[in-house]
Amino acid sequence: MSSTATTDKIVLTATTREQRGKSVNQLRQQGQTPAVIYGHGSDTQSITINTRDLSRAYARAGGNQIIGVKIDDARQKNALFHDVQIDAPSGRILHADFYLVKMDEKIKTEIPLHMIGESTAVYQQEGSLVRPLESIEVEALPGDLPESIEYDISVLDDFDKSITVADLKIPAGVEVLTAPEELVAKVEPPRSDEELEELDAEIDEQAEMPEGAVEEGEEEVVTEDDEPTRKEPEGKAGGAESTPPGEGAKNS
Repeated sequence: MSSTATTDKIVLTATTREQRGKSVNQLRQQGQTPAVIYGHGSDTQSITINTRDLSRAYARAGGNQIIGVKIDDARQKNALFHDVQIDAPSGRILHADFYLVKMDEKIKTEIPLHMIGESTAVYQQEGSLVRPLESIEVEALPGDLPESIEYDISVLDDFDKSITVADLKIPAGVEVLTAPEELVAKVEPPRSDEELEELDAEIDEQAEMPEGAVEEGEEEVVTEDDEPTRKEPEGKAGGAESTPPGEGAKNS
């Protein structure tokens, strides 16, 4: 299990966007994408970037690789992709936020996990591979951030073994913030015929439930508009929304 070192830094050329009222659709038709860059007390600056160059840069760098942004032929600035709005049907980037970084100041970010190898528990014992984590949170100097962290599932040769965050090989200078006991990968044994029958029965039961019916353990809450909504039983906590490092996202 190893980390993948960063490659040559990507540099994007940008132009200051003076006419804030100009139609973004018109910009996109001209092959430009609106963006903003900010951070470390700097004023938010509205910019435009060639759409094709931006898409290529994001595909390579993601949100954890330092890139250079050169605005109006000025000296390039070090930044991270902070927030990217993507049109789901087309996959086209609609807007991008860049966060300025200092190379001598540590930052928190997510590093993607990359799986390699094959598990005999999967292809010989017909188990199901479970991978609950796609990335881990780390803190490091920008120059120490790896592109990804690899782990090898060939060690999963039976159903009792697992890979946790503590098993990952982390490069020097990088502190992992994700809990070490968090599961990265494990192979679950195949379901028995009895378990599959029970699962089918549950699915059939849910399919037969009338629309709007309330399951046992749930409360029906009536809003001011008299439209019922679902409320989870007490004691079940909802998910918390994570916030990327740096300032909050800013839109142009």
